[in-house]
Amino acid sequence: MIKKRSPASNEPQTSVRTLSLSSDLAEVAKVREFVKESLAGLPLKDKEVFRIDLALVEVCINIVLYAYPQEKGVLSLRSWHAPGRVYFEIRDSGMPFDPRAMKKPDLKEIIRTARHGGFGIFLSRTMMDGFEYKREDGQNVLTLYKKLRRRLPGSAQ
Repeated sequence: MIKKRSPASNEPQTSVRTLSLSSDLAEVAKVREFVKESLAGLPLKDKEVFRIDLALVEVCINIVLYAYPQEKGVLSLRSWHAPGRVYFEIRDSGMPFDPRAMKKPDLKEIIRTARHGGFGIFLSRTMMDGFEYKREDGQNVLTLYKKLRRRLPGSAQ
């Protein structure tokens, strides 16, 4: 078992997994398998797994579509567990972009105008329990986490 210190907390990390993708929409399908493997055996309900998957896929799609406007790039994902939480870190060397600066979208306006875009970051933030951003060494570094709830004996997923 790998143990390191978590950058998002000072807790030891376990079960560290990594994935590297080119900034191509066809590559985003790999994110789902990465999430599934990262969450295997953790005390999460099916709807929580779905939310984590949706949040990560949305972030990766945004990176693919907007981080590298001139050429293809790379994004990397890392997941780990710490006591009571599961973390996902996404890095890219694309254009600097701080998703915390994005305002909550006007959902009525999006529906009224059938406008695409502006919803992925909102979804990612609301699907997860925590959301941190920093620009480090020329990279966007986004860390998301979900709290782990203890599974009750005999409870359904």
